[in-house]
Parts: sequence; C-alpha cells; structure tokens
Amino acid sequence: MMLRVLFLLALFPLYAVSAPLPAPDQGPALRIQGSNTIGAALGPALVKGLMEHQGLQAVRIEPAQGANEQRVTGKTRLGKTVSIEVAAHGSSTGFMALKKATADLAASSRPIKDSELVDLDPLGDLKSPDAEQVIAIDGLAIILNPRNPLNALNTEQLAQIFNGEISTWEALGGVGGPIHLYARDDQSGTYDTFKELVLRLRGKPLAAGAKRFESSEQLSDAVSQDPQGIGFIGLPYVRQAKAVAIVDGDSQPMLPLNSLIATEDYPLSRRLFFYLPPSGRNPWAKALVDFTQSSKGQAIVAANGFIAQQVQAIAVEPRASMLEDYQAIARDAQRLTVNFRFEEGSASLDNKARQDLQRVVAYLKSHNKLDKQVTLVGFGDVKNDPQRAALLSKLRAMAVRRELVRNGVILRDIRGFGAQMPVAANTADEGRIKNRRVEVWVY
Repeated sequence: MMLRVLFLLALFPLYAVSAPLPAPDQGPALRIQGSNTIGAALGPALVKGLMEHQGLQAVRIEPAQGANEQRVTGKTRLGKTVSIEVAAHGSSTGFMALKKATADLAASSRPIKDSELVDLDPLGDLKSPDAEQVIAIDGLAIILNPRNPLNALNTEQLAQIFNGEISTWEALGGVGGPIHLYARDDQSGTYDTFKELVLRLRGKPLAAGAKRFESSEQLSDAVSQDPQGIGFIGLPYVRQAKAVAIVDGDSQPMLPLNSLIATEDYPLSRRLFFYLPPSGRNPWAKALVDFTQSSKGQAIVAANGFIAQQVQAIAVEPRASMLEDYQAIARDAQRLTVNFRFEEGSASLDNKARQDLQRVVAYLKSHNKLDKQVTLVGFGDVKNDPQRAALLSKLRAMAVRRELVRNGVILRDIRGFGAQMPVAANTADEGRIKNRRVEVWVY
C-alpha cells in the first residue's frame, strides 16, 4: 500500500506545506470564473482542499456578493486572511474574464472554441498541455420525472424533442400529453455541450419555449416535480429525477454509469477543464491545477459526484453483440477505465491522453504489470475500405505502445478492430473522434 502511495505522489506532485504560496497584501489570491457545473461546488471544494494542504487554518466557503459567486477564505499561521473568489456564470464568461484580466483561471465544461483561442492568443497558447487541463469527466444525463415509463432515447430523438419537432410523449410511445422542456441558460457549458453533441449536429436550434435555468439544482428539481418534464443536466445534479439510457448511432443503449463516463464511451460524456494562461501565471492558479491533478484533488472530484481520472481495472461482461475476439479478451482480462484519444485529424495523443499515459504507467508499476500483462485494442471510424479502417485502428494502438515502451512497459498484444463496435455515430466529427480510441486491457 505504501508503494502505491509513493507512486501516486510521484505521479501527482503536490506543493509542500513547508513552502507556502504568497499571501497578497490586498485583494484575492486567485480569481476563478466560468462554468456553473464546476463553480457551484467542485471548484470551491478544490480551492478549500488546496488551502488546507497549504496549511491555512479556519478555511471556509461563503457566499460572495453576486448570485452563483462564492469566496473561500483561510488564515495563515500569522493570522493573515487569504481569499479566493469563484464566480460561476457559465463557461464562456471564464474566457471573457481572462481577456479582460478579471480572472486568473477559467473553469470550463467544454473545450475552448477556436474563436476564443484566437481571441486569447496574446495570453499564450491555451491549447498547450500545461494550459489546457482536464480535471474531471462528467456525463450529461437526460432526466425525466421518476414516474415517466420511458427508459431509453436516441440522440436523434433528443434533437427532435428539444427542437420541438416531437412535442408529445405519445409520439415517443409514452403517455402524458405535451412535453415540457427544461434547459440550462446560454452562458452554460452544459448547454454548450448539449448543443454541440445533440442539436448542432442535426442543424436544430433549441425550442424557444424551453424553460431556462442558470442553476443546475433548480433545473433538476423542476423536472423531478413535473410529470411531463425532460431536461439535460450534469451527472452530479440528477438528484431526485430519473436518468434514461442514451443511444448514439449504432451504439448500445448506455446509462450514465461511472465506468462508461470514465472511458468517455457514454454518448453524452464530456471533459471538465481548467484553462491556465501561459503568460502572467498566478502561482495560486498553478498550485490549484497541480493539486487538482493529485490523488487528493481527484478524491475531491469523486466526492463531488464527478468521475475522477484515477485508473482502475473493471471486469467487462462478454456480450453476443461483441466481436468474438473481443469477447475472448474480456473473458481473460480487465479493462482500465481510460481510453486514449487523439487530436482531431492527427495520430498525436491529445492533452488528456498525455496525462493519462503517466496514470496508466503508474497503475501498471504499482500492480506489477509491466511485463507482457497489457493488450492494447484500437478502434476507428468508418472508412470506404474496411481494411484501411482496421490498419488505422492498429496504428493508433501502436502509437500508444511507443509511449508505453518508453516507460518500461512490455506489451502482450496489440489488436486493431477497425470501425467495429462504435460508441458514437460516425456522421459527424465529434462521433468519429470518440470512435478513434485505444482501450487498455490488463491480465
């Protein structure tokens, strides 16, 4: 157990209490703006954890001046007050605040947009590995009233429902009359994610009659009290509502389960980010990012209902819908809760994959699985030539193998299954990117 702790500490460097961060003479030590999904509870909890790790005393979270704004305060051993402000008005507001220099760190429940990247270029490359930090995985749950008998919907139906084309529960084979729509507000990263994953891909705007909410909790409670209601929400905010299984393209129906969200197989899974500007870096911002990626920080992520990025091995039940060779792997091995994914149009690992690589190596070292105990399984999107799809899927697995070999891992096998077993529709870039994945199996 001690060896495992040492591996985790080596993987996730933490600032030592003996070297405390500077306490400013006036004003907040750090200003965080952006996602309500992060800022409502997770952000303040991570800040509180960092402050306590720094040795501050009497750390507490309290309301700030505006709605959806909080302040975390603590005292140094000399009695000096240190405060950090967290404003949660939606992901886009975080990037606006970076541009205006009214925030030091942006919290976002979606990737930075190309237009924002260009706009913030004077601050440095916010897509660089140090700047773009995936801090957790979340899943958008589609929620209904608990008494609604429907158990599954596909993404095409979701688009038609939230566009208003499907307006009654009877049209879906249910009962209840008119459908009542509940949605997050325009500033929300949750809404941006739903819009990108469901509406925009099918060229459909959100119906004008949808009730909009800045608060995730209020939206969820409204749906759970309305027998005709349907809404979308971040996973921790399902509360008393009922989540349904989602189908995308030819994928199997998937509930927003932790294991399916951790691997990002669930169709409405998403990444949560901190964006740390490379220029003029605030030491508290860098410390918060490092703390968040540590084992302590990821434990706080899990405690707040999101999916931590610590690697675990899970058993997968072989099913008839799986390829026979894949079933054979599932019978003998366990799958790690991580998928390696790639930059769009590239064979290069994306920023999360670079972080996950070290997590996987640490897991393999701590479980004595460095020598021929790992099989990599690659998948891809549909190509005109199935043999080309199979080759590309294996080449992606080989790209991961190269990185693992550099870290002392000797592979047992590498397989490429091409466009088989998709987890998302291949009709748009977002789905194709999810299907271009490499799974890690351990024996």
